[in-house]
Amino acid sequence: MDHLESDLLRTFVAVADAGSMTDGAARVFRSQSATSLQIKRLETVLGQKVFERHGRGVVLTDAGRTLLPVAREVTARLDGALRDIAAGGLQGKLSVGIPDDHGRGRLARVVGIFARQHPMVELEVTCALSADFRKGLAAGRLDVAVYEVESANDGEEVLFEDPTCWAAAAAGDIAAADPLPVALFDRACWWRDAALASLRARKRPFRIVYSSQSVAGVTAAVEAGIAVGLLGKSSLGDGLAVLGRDHGFAPTPNSKLVLGARETGETRLVEAMKSAIRTAFRL
Repeated sequence: MDHLESDLLRTFVAVADAGSMTDGAARVFRSQSATSLQIKRLETVLGQKVFERHGRGVVLTDAGRTLLPVAREVTARLDGALRDIAAGGLQGKLSVGIPDDHGRGRLARVVGIFARQHPMVELEVTCALSADFRKGLAAGRLDVAVYEVESANDGEEVLFEDPTCWAAAAAGDIAAADPLPVALFDRACWWRDAALASLRARKRPFRIVYSSQSVAGVTAAVEAGIAVGLLGKSSLGDGLAVLGRDHGFAPTPNSKLVLGARETGETRLVEAMKSAIRTAFRL
């Protein structure tokens, strides 16, 4: 006999609150296709639709409106039970570093969920440019961190790998300018080093016209058409074009988003946080 699974109810609440499959999927750290399949499974169990399409989003049906308060109560009670049980287990203090670049919103949500599930754990979260996180772990200022590197060291777990490339606004021909206007990070990091090495290998004049501490800042300059910049391919929008060998650029290194932890510390706390972060990147 079919029954209502808590996981289906949790996904249903997320989509109802978000008003769309896409935004609801982000709240439960699933792909849009996986979320749609869960909603279809729920509707199969109920024998009725819980959502109707409305523009780019969804709205509740009568059955959905009846189910929503029940789903909220069930998931809230399950979360409460988990907090009560977990509170008797994990305790202590954990310092976590998460990057503020590349829109790593899901990492911030993971930290929030961890805090709710383990209320006896005191979290200190640093959300900043991740270039200094590796040093922070080595110095003991951080217990766990997610950060970008060109090459992963022993003990660093690769979560995501993204090719880098030179990019320019698709409209216009700024890549033909001489000297070439460039947007770079304004501090020492491997991104800046890789960009400068690539520009020097090109053996043509360039000038730095824009500097920023963040990927968002460099991207904004490139999108505005005032400079070219070295960016991750996954972050390129429709208005940007890749510059390659035709423009004198050789391939550039891949960026690796890694999960690292300090060598000493509370193992249970560190492993619990690392597990939560890994889950976010598997879904």
